[in-house]
Amino acid sequence: FIMRIISWNTNGLRATAKLDLFYPLFKKLGGDIVCLQEVKAEKEQLPADIQDVSGFESFFESSRARKGYSGVATYSNVKPCKVEYGIGDVDLDIEGRTIVLYFEKPFKFALMNCYFPNGGGAPERLEYKLRFYDAFLKKMKKVERDYPVILCGDVNVAHEEIDIARPKENENHVGFLRIERDWMDEVLGAGFIDVFRKFNPGQKDAYTYWDQKSRARDRNVGWRIDYFIVSPKIISRIKKITHHTEYYGSDHCPISIEIE
Repeated sequence: FIMRIISWNTNGLRATAKLDLFYPLFKKLGGDIVCLQEVKAEKEQLPADIQDVSGFESFFESSRARKGYSGVATYSNVKPCKVEYGIGDVDLDIEGRTIVLYFEKPFKFALMNCYFPNGGGAPERLEYKLRFYDAFLKKMKKVERDYPVILCGDVNVAHEEIDIARPKENENHVGFLRIERDWMDEVLGAGFIDVFRKFNPGQKDAYTYWDQKSRARDRNVGWRIDYFIVSPKIISRIKKITHHTEYYGSDHCPISIEIE
C-alpha cells in the first residue's frame, strides 16, 4: 500500500476551483491526503463539491483576523483519530494557519499542515513570524513525543543558498534572512528531516515558488519554500518526493511524497 500526500499553496482556493485545478490533485496526482495552504476562504464560501469531496473527509481552518486571508484545508481518505486546529496559542492562531491530524492507521503519525507567516512588510510582521516559528517548533516537539510527525506546507523560508536562485541579492530579504534560516537549522538540529534534501542532497534549481509579477517561473528564478519535514521514524517509509513543477494555477507548485 502506497499512500500519497500532496501539499500545495493554492494562493486562493476559489480561484483554483474556477480554473479546474482542484480535482486533478485527487485524480491525476492521486492524493490520498491533500493539504492546501493560503486557501483564502471559509468552508461555507466554497462550492459544495469543493467543501466535500466524495470519499474524503475535509477539515478547514480559516483566519479570524480578517476574511479572505490565510487559511488551510486538509482532505483525507484515511480517517484521523483526532484533529486539532491551531498550535494552541490564541494570539498566533487567529490567522488560521495550522491543522494537525492524528492517525493510528495505516501507521501511527501526526500530519501538521501549516501556512507559515510571510513576515514581509511592517517590522511587526517579521516579529510575528519569528514568534510563530518558535511556538510551532515547540508544538512539533510536543506532538512528536506521542506521534511521529509529518509537517507539510509553505514554510516561507529558503533554508540554504542552494534553495534560492539568487542568494546574494536576497540575503536581506524576508524569506532568506539569517534569523529565519537559523530557525530551519534549529528544526533540523532537533532531529527532523527535510525530505527533499535527504533524497536530493546536491540538486540545484529545484524550486517551489516563483514571483508571478516578474514571470520568474518562465526563467526558473525561484525559491524552495514548501517542504515535507518529518521525524526520523518516518523517513524509511518515504519512497519518493516530487515537485510538480508542471502544475500551474498558483505562484507555488504542489509537492508530494509517497509513503509505503
